[in-house]
Amino acid sequence: MSDIMSYLFETNAIKFCEENKPFWYTSGKIGPYFINTHFVYGSEKEACEFLSFIDECLADKQTLPTKVFEQSFAQYNSNAIYKDVIDTMKKYIEKNIDVSEVDYISGGERRDWFFSNVIAHLLGKPHISIFKDLSTFVSDCDFKNSEVVTNLSGKKVLHIADLITVASSYIRAWIPAIRNLGGQVAWSCVVVDRMQGGSEKIEAEGVKAFSLVKVDSSLFNKALDMGIINQNQVDMLNGFFANPDETMKNFLIAHPEFLENALKSDEKTAKRAKLLIDGNLYGLN
Repeated sequence: MSDIMSYLFETNAIKFCEENKPFWYTSGKIGPYFINTHFVYGSEKEACEFLSFIDECLADKQTLPTKVFEQSFAQYNSNAIYKDVIDTMKKYIEKNIDVSEVDYISGGERRDWFFSNVIAHLLGKPHISIFKDLSTFVSDCDFKNSEVVTNLSGKKVLHIADLITVASSYIRAWIPAIRNLGGQVAWSCVVVDRMQGGSEKIEAEGVKAFSLVKVDSSLFNKALDMGIINQNQVDMLNGFFANPDETMKNFLIAHPEFLENALKSDEKTAKRAKLLIDGNLYGLN
């Protein structure tokens, strides 16, 4: 999957932090790199425009799947990077999963839809759009019609996502949404696995986890070879990869002002800082 790695760098989908300025993650944890997998839609600009388009479509959940699919499929037919990522993912799924056993493909609000819609169409499977409030709409593989899902009794679902970190969205929303309807998320396939325990968590829930790219030393070394980062950054990244919680706990102890400033920052940052404190995520309380 070396081409996918190259695309992550080419589209600026992976970013490394400045010294003493780790990124905030959705889970409330912090780290030295950030991955915007959806940038492989073609570029940061195109991905952000598509995300804004999805936000506009959220006003009507029933028509959203068709609108989102049409936009993403047009991009698939016009952007070489995005098309290659989607085609690579489709081939990977066909190689590792018996597609005949897959009843539905699902994707969660919002970034999963960069990938799940087109994959469902190419594999000829109906698609389930899962919203953050756990509501669900099913579309035929051509996205001509969408309706509320009422029963998935005994059905097996392949969930497709942009990335997996600690699997908070899977545990909180995607798996329960399907389970509440009597179905089972039997497989998950993501573009990027951040290797922070998410795959293990969902496998404990009975989900077989697959990914195109794993964030580990091989990715850091490729970035070094490409001149994107230096050896000191590689050493720090490898330290984080080996023991992320201990590394970030030590950082927070050494830089108490980082957390104080975050609580006074913009709403999104402050909310994540509060998650860290309330959840005692690094055992600092």
